[in-house]
Amino acid sequence: MPGIDTGDTAWVLASSALVMLMTPALGFFYGGLVRGKNVLATIMQSFFILALISVQWVLWGYSLAFGPDIGGGLIGSLEWVGLVGVGAEPNAAYAATIPHQAFAIFQMMFAVITPALITGAFAERKRFRSFILFTLLWATLVYDPIAHWVWSCGAVDAAGVCTSPGWLRALGALDFAGGTVVHISSGVSALVAAFVLGPRLGFGREEMQYDDARMVVLGAALLWFGWFGFNAGSAVASGALATSAFLVTNTATGMAALTWMTVSWIHKGSPSVIGAAAGAVAGLVAITPASGFVDARAAILIGLGAGVFCYLGVELKNRLRVDDALDVWGVHGVGGTWGALATGLFATTAVNAAGANGLFFGNPGQFLIQLLAVAVTWVYAGVMTFIILKVVEALMGLRVPEEQEVTGLDIAQHGEPAYRL
Repeated sequence: MPGIDTGDTAWVLASSALVMLMTPALGFFYGGLVRGKNVLATIMQSFFILALISVQWVLWGYSLAFGPDIGGGLIGSLEWVGLVGVGAEPNAAYAATIPHQAFAIFQMMFAVITPALITGAFAERKRFRSFILFTLLWATLVYDPIAHWVWSCGAVDAAGVCTSPGWLRALGALDFAGGTVVHISSGVSALVAAFVLGPRLGFGREEMQYDDARMVVLGAALLWFGWFGFNAGSAVASGALATSAFLVTNTATGMAALTWMTVSWIHKGSPSVIGAAAGAVAGLVAITPASGFVDARAAILIGLGAGVFCYLGVELKNRLRVDDALDVWGVHGVGGTWGALATGLFATTAVNAAGANGLFFGNPGQFLIQLLAVAVTWVYAGVMTFIILKVVEALMGLRVPEEQEVTGLDIAQHGEPAYRL
C-alpha cells in the first residue's frame, strides 16, 4: 500500500507488544510489594485493566483522545467510535508511514497502563467492583481528555502543520511519551485516591512487610525492558530519533537506579535492592517526556534528579503519613513532574527538529509552557479523580469491609489464594 513503510510498521507493532508487557510487569512489581494475602488481587488489577481498557479504547477511548476535535482543543468527537474510519491507510496527522490502526494499537497500550499505575495507591483495601467502575470512568474522563490536549493533531495541512491540535499542543507543550499524560495524571490521581480511601487498617502501627522482593526486581526489570517500546516507539518510525530515545531512556534509568540506591544507602545504612528497583522506575518515568528531545548528557542529569527528587517525595509522603501504599505519587507524580520540567530545561532541536529548544538552549519560554502543562495536569487530574471517587463511593462504596481487609483481598474478593503451600 502506498505510503506504508514496512520497517516503521514492524517497529511500532513490536513497540506496542513491549508496552503491553509493561502492564503485567507492573502487576509483578506491585504484587511483590504488598502483603501475601493481597498478591493475587493486586496482580489481577493490572491484568484486568489490560482487558477492560483494550475494549474501551476501541469503542470510544481512541476517538475521544485522538479523534477530530470538537472545538477548542479540549476533546475529540465520537466520529471514530468502534474505530470506524481508522483503517489500514496511514493518517499523516499522527504517523505517515504506518497504518492508522497500528498507531491506534500503540496508543492503546499507553491508555492501558496509565490507570493501572494508580492501583498501587489503593492496594489492599478497594472493592473490586468499585475498582472496575472507577477505572472505566477515569480512563474516559481523565486520561482521554489529557491525551487529546497534549497529543491530538486532528489533521495536517500541505505544510504538515496540525490544523486542529489539542490546546496544550497548540501552546507548544512537549511530552514525547507521556510525562503529563501518563505519569503526572496517574501520580496525582493516586495521591487523591490515597486521601479519599484513607489508610489501611493498622497503618503506622504495625509493619506491612512486602511479600516478595524477587517479584519486585523482576517487575522492575520487565518494565525497563518494555519501556524501550514506550519511549523509542513514540518516534513511530525506526530511525535516528527512535535510536536516540532508546539511548537516553537506558542512560537515565541506570543513573536514577544508582542515585536512589546511593541516597538510601547514605540515609539508611544499606544498599537497598527494593530501592534500586524503585530508582530505576523513577528514572524511566522522568525521562519519558524528554526522551525524544534531549541528548545523553541531559539524560544523566534527568536520571540524577529522578533518583533524588523521587526518593525525597517518598520520604515526604511517609512523614505526612499518607497511605499511598506503593508510592505511586512519589515515583510517578514527582518523577513525571521533574521530567516534564526538565524537558523545558534540556530540550534541543539538535536532537529533534520538530521539537523546541529549552531554557539551557536559549528558550526560557519553553520552560514556562512546560510549567503550565504540569500545573494544568495536576489540577485537572486531581479534581476529576476526587469527583469520580466520590461518585463511585456514593453508588457502591469504595473500601472492602474491615473483616475482608483483615482476611486479605485474594480470598475475600476473588476466592483464590496466591499460593498453595
